[in-house]
This record gives sequence, C-alpha cells and structure tokens, in this order.
Amino acid sequence: MPASIGDVADRAGVSVATVSRALRGLPNVAPSTRERVLEAAATLGYVADARAAGLASGHTRTVGVAVPLIGPWFFSQVLAGVEAVVTARDLDVLLMTVDDAAGRERLAAGARLRGRVDGLIVVDIALTEAQKAELAANDLPAVVVGAEAEALPCVLVDNVEVGRTATSHLLELGHTRIALIGHAREDPLHFPVPEERRRGYHEALACAGIAPDPALEVDGNFSVAGGAEAATALLDRVDPPTAILAMSDEMAFGCLRVARQRGLAVPGDLSVIGVDDHDVSPAWDLTTVSQPVHRVGGQAAELLLAVMDAGATSPARIALPTSLRHRGTTGPPMVPTEPSPLGQDALR
Repeated sequence: MPASIGDVADRAGVSVATVSRALRGLPNVAPSTRERVLEAAATLGYVADARAAGLASGHTRTVGVAVPLIGPWFFSQVLAGVEAVVTARDLDVLLMTVDDAAGRERLAAGARLRGRVDGLIVVDIALTEAQKAELAANDLPAVVVGAEAEALPCVLVDNVEVGRTATSHLLELGHTRIALIGHAREDPLHFPVPEERRRGYHEALACAGIAPDPALEVDGNFSVAGGAEAATALLDRVDPPTAILAMSDEMAFGCLRVARQRGLAVPGDLSVIGVDDHDVSPAWDLTTVSQPVHRVGGQAAELLLAVMDAGATSPARIALPTSLRHRGTTGPPMVPTEPSPLGQDALR
C-alpha cells in the first residue's frame, strides 16, 4: 500500500500541514524541518498527488491568465513567461480571453474564477479604476500587466517613453514628416498601450517644434496585414512621410513588405522603426524599441506567487526597462539631388 502524507508526518514527527508546506516549498518551514520531511518522504517513497492535495486544501493549484487576444506575438510571449515560472512550481495555467465590456465586468467580479484558480494575472485588459478596486477587494490574489493599478500589484513598461524614444530617434536622424501606425482610438478592447505610445510620439514632436498631423496617424490593427494596409495608405499620399513609427514590430514587417514591393530604399526613401524586438526582427534588420516581453510575464508570475504564498501584502509596482535597438531600417532622409550648374550649361 502506498505511503500517505500522514505516514510522512508520523515519521518526521510533524503535522500533516507542515508536510504539505515543506513539500510544496512554501515559507515558514524551518530548514531542518523541511530536510526531515523530505528525508521521510524519500524513505517511504511518498509522491504527492497535487490534484488531491488541491481538493483537500480548497486550492486548485491553477493560475489564471486573462488576455484580450490570443494570436498576437506579444500575448504569446507574456504567456510563455508566465508558464515558465508557474509550471516550475508544479502549478497549471488556465488561459481565458476577455474581449468586451461584459467580460471585463465579470472578470472584476470574479464570476468566472471562483473555484477555478488560486490567482489571476490580467494582461493589457482595460479595467476601470472601479473594476480594479473590485478585483482587489476579492479574496483572489491578482496582478495586473501593462497598466497602473493603485490597489493591485502591477508589472509594466513606460509606453509613453517607448513612443518618445522611437520618435526621438527618427527626429535625430533628420526626419520631420513622421507617420504613426497604431490602433484605432475607438477600439472596443480599449487597449491602454496604443494611447500611451501615441502620447510619447506627440510629446517628442512637440519638443522638436513639429505639430502632429492627424493625416499621418493610421490604424494598423497590430498585425502584419494591417501594417501593410496602413503603409500603403500613407505612401499613396501626395506628400508621403519619410519615416514610419509602427507601434509593433508585426506592423513594421507589413510596412517593410510594401516598401520592398514598391522598390523603395530602406532607409533612404523610407525609414521604419517598430516596437517589441520580435524574434524575427533581427532577420528583417529592423530598428525597434525592445521591451522584455518574456520577462514581463515571468515577473508577473513571480509577483503573483509571492502574494499567494504570503497572503495579503501591499501592492507592488514593477517597471521594466526598454531600449533602442538601432539596426538597418532607419537612417537620415534622402536629400533630393539638385541639378549641377555644369549639367544645366551642357543642356543649353
């Protein structure tokens, strides 16, 4: 008959609860006690049944991750970062999409979560301050990714600075007609990130004494196809931009594809900069503002597990750094060639 957790407790001379905490690596267990429990478990050949332990303790041993979309690279990378940390603790991940106002209300109220997860990571979902407060008031530990949250722990990057860094880079190269490919302001998902990056773009232009031109701000839907459509619209203008800031590398890839199809020199005829540092950005030689997406997910998971282990704690705010990756798709604008006087004389 297999050994039980009670057998391990008897052999180690501790309570069942202490055995459970020791085997799960939880705090508040003395090192000598933990060693004694591990030795007893090894001697008896005891293997913990995580699912049964969860049922007995009222815990699901599952962490929920709520995202507005599944397909984009950013969300897949955040999820990979979460999974790397969570699965190392022998916990499962439950992925859920929240893509409308009703879903945000249910998420804040915890209607979809009771009895299903022990903690929650909310990624780039535009909760109102009241909804964040409601989520914080629940017993469920939660961490927010991508937005400020006074009542909840959060992990983010400074997206205003991201927009400012990318635009300033193009300005320093000599560009003054800089287009922005982003996301529609009437977006039903209410992503907070595009508006913050747009603000950084506007601030950098203002610092250079350049008034933003609304005609140069186009929706690219954070996709390669959307970036291509937006670039086509911009380059078809009578006065096209000399540089494009795409709010994601995927949209930048679409821009580069259109530029290649038109035979434009990049850089020269057109400079393109993205955001993210996507896995294939080096292959495109794409200049981009790099953000540590995988680390964002991992940091959020570590923060959530700390809250789950320690219970109630004061909210933490973790801001991760971004950096410019200057590659081959940005350079000074091409100066129009003036006819030489000698050439003009020769034509007379």
